[in-house]
Amino acid sequence: MKLIVRTGLAAAAAVGVIAVAVAPASAAVGTANTPAAAGSHAVAANPKTIKPAAYNQARSILANAGSQTAAKSHPIHGKDDVPVSYGTSLLAAARDEFRQADRHLPANQKKSDMSIPHYNAIHSAAKAMGIDRW
Repeated sequence: MKLIVRTGLAAAAAVGVIAVAVAPASAAVGTANTPAAAGSHAVAANPKTIKPAAYNQARSILANAGSQTAAKSHPIHGKDDVPVSYGTSLLAAARDEFRQADRHLPANQKKSDMSIPHYNAIHSAAKAMGIDRW
């Protein structure tokens, strides 16, 4: 009986030592010098502020694509910078509006649950403001 207990404890200790030695090494695998998977891209953080001209250009792109939210929003003037949340809110509202409007389109005419022209307008507006995530 004592032999079984000692063998079990020795095995458990050995597994624990191996786990401690392997865990840091395995955590490092795939983090450095690993090529990105095909189709993936690095997403930079959004800027803290955006220029009013960039916001107004994005607003115009979205309004021309049919966003009522963008059309009703007021152009920004008289400021040097505006918070990036202005842009992300505009993009999110237009995205939701476009998805709602395009919900009955066939799947082969949609990208990200909206028509391809609406998808392109959203991404063009985001690029104009330098926003990657919204």
